Amino acid sequence: MLEQIDLQNVLVLDIETVPQYPQFDKVPDGLQKLWAAKTQYQRKDETPDEFYERAGIWAEFGKIICISVGIFTPGDTIGLRIKSFADHDETVLLKQFCILLKKQPKTLLLCAHNGKEFDFPYLCRRMMINGIAIPDQLQIAGKKPWEVGHLDTMELWKFGDYKSYTSLNLLTEIFNIPTPKDDIDGSQVGHVYWVENALERICTYCQKDVVATAQLLRRFRYEDLILDENITYV
Repeated sequence: MLEQIDLQNVLVLDIETVPQYPQFDKVPDGLQKLWAAKTQYQRKDETPDEFYERAGIWAEFGKIICISVGIFTPGDTIGLRIKSFADHDETVLLKQFCILLKKQPKTLLLCAHNGKEFDFPYLCRRMMINGIAIPDQLQIAGKKPWEVGHLDTMELWKFGDYKSYTSLNLLTEIFNIPTPKDDIDGSQVGHVYWVENALERICTYCQKDVVATAQLLRRFRYEDLILDENITYV
């Protein structure tokens, strides 16, 4: 079934998120209390302040700073074209991403690793918070499961087993795909953004995850990896 999908109708994506504020004492009092309540079971012995570095995981307390996408390109040898939307103003990058989707067919398939649990709902929540209409390709309301055009490489790997999480890093290792984790990892993104002010570095990291996810999808289809020289950045 997966082999029958036209890869040129697939957009691979990854998002990078950070806490909305550089540190906990900058968070408005009301949100501080709600953060403490929201995370009371996850924090264990940590205080809300100590745990705040992980706030980017929650759409209510985080924001998107980069969206990278990849489109498979046709030719004698299939390629991949990568583009990123990165900005300190979340509204700006979300609108740019929506403009891209509106230019694509409604049947476009979106693909991400753990996308159904994280990337897709996070995008929808942040769009709604920012007053941006959710594009058709992200809409799931009123659709039957088989009508939702979302591919999730982690879900594909589960084969119906719902009790475990498998990282993209692990799958790239076992499928001999060049690792995207050669600089920073997800736990460092907040520090790199708020302390180092290195959005461009985060953007590069995000793009590597898109390439890795696209390569993993190729492996799942029993196809060769896309050659480095056939990956372009625009």
